[in-house]
Amino acid sequence: MIAKTSHKKWCAVKSNLLPLTSHLSLKSFIASMALMASLSAFAQGGTVSPYSQYAFGEQAVGGGSYNRGMNGLGYALNNGAQVNPLNPASYASVDSLTMLFDMGLSGQITNFNENGTKLNRRQASFEYIMGSFRAWKNVGVTFGLLPVTNIGYEYTTSTKLTDASKTTVETVHGGEGGLHQLFVGMGVRPIKNLALGANFAYLWGDLERGVATTTVNTFNALHKVYRASVSSYNVELGLQYYQPIGKDNMLTIGAKYSLGHKLGSDPECMVISSNSQISKADTTSMKINNGLELPHILGVGASYRHSAQWVIGADVELQRWSKTEFPEYSNGKYTLQSGFFDDRYRLAVGGELCPRWNSRNFFHRIRYRVGAGYTTPYYKINGQDGPREISATIGFGIPIMNAYNNRSFLNISAQYVNNSATGLIKENTFRINIGLTFNEKWFAKWKVE
Repeated sequence: MIAKTSHKKWCAVKSNLLPLTSHLSLKSFIASMALMASLSAFAQGGTVSPYSQYAFGEQAVGGGSYNRGMNGLGYALNNGAQVNPLNPASYASVDSLTMLFDMGLSGQITNFNENGTKLNRRQASFEYIMGSFRAWKNVGVTFGLLPVTNIGYEYTTSTKLTDASKTTVETVHGGEGGLHQLFVGMGVRPIKNLALGANFAYLWGDLERGVATTTVNTFNALHKVYRASVSSYNVELGLQYYQPIGKDNMLTIGAKYSLGHKLGSDPECMVISSNSQISKADTTSMKINNGLELPHILGVGASYRHSAQWVIGADVELQRWSKTEFPEYSNGKYTLQSGFFDDRYRLAVGGELCPRWNSRNFFHRIRYRVGAGYTTPYYKINGQDGPREISATIGFGIPIMNAYNNRSFLNISAQYVNNSATGLIKENTFRINIGLTFNEKWFAKWKVE
């Protein structure tokens, strides 16, 4: 299953895809963020996993470079010098004198192992870009472009019709695309120890999958093409409550809720039967109206901070996928079916240590980060649970010091991810995330004497 197919074969499958169109809305919002939209092409192709063929694809790593250094921790974090999109309530903590910009990219090497057969694949992609600033006292605003899911795989399978048969059936699988979001969010602090926030996003993307089956020594071929174009919205609500403990310590409780809803997309399935001798193809096209939906998502977290020196925390997230249906082609029909999903649980723990932020010793000013996580699968493969994920991360926030700026950071993290399930392909991924957080004093008032 993990043998890489040729690009020519995948192009042959893809050629059966009709042109995809995206019905853009919220034109004024997109126009104001044209730079981020133009960068969305670089965010495509963030995976090479064959597991990305299921549902909406592989879910993207959440947050920015700050969160990724702690393995996606973020529901109860509110560092005013870093952008934290995982909980919009954190925007209320943005420093009053600064304009934050955060952008990042990643590169990864993945090892696939199936019954002793091994394959290595490399991948690199632009990940995200975000900005954040304080609009008014106790009110912060953040905007950006983030990946949501990624699809990107190519492989072939070959089987014989019977043990004694010389006829071989070759099947080519390929897919690409994913979902992305342009968002703007606001966080407010209505009272001293409470912050509330919301993210409003334009969600879009094309999902493309193809399966081509040919029988060696015959002239017949069967192509199945699945496609969908998404143009919708997403809403996230956040809350953070702060409780001081003594003079230098702070306990924070955070929560985020993401609205589950129909996406207004009409997924389509085309079944194409062809015969190379007579140069004729029969095509059956089936479509489901409003056939895709997102689940309700609830996340909670807690963190404990000691002054500006260190912070530790933990997050738990639930995605209610078991309540959703998904299009499936079987027995000549393309219909919405249930039973393909399970609820997805994610646990992340992590922390950050800065020995002494104002020290003359460069290594004392570095922010050392670490995190670990466990995630259950949200989809089934032939009735069996998909792979569970175990991950661990180490990261560094390296201060950028020059004559003009001493508040920006180069954030680097290394993550190890293991995906495995009994009888299925095992994946081991080593990923490097690199992010730049520019912290500029745009709103400082200069005094001339």
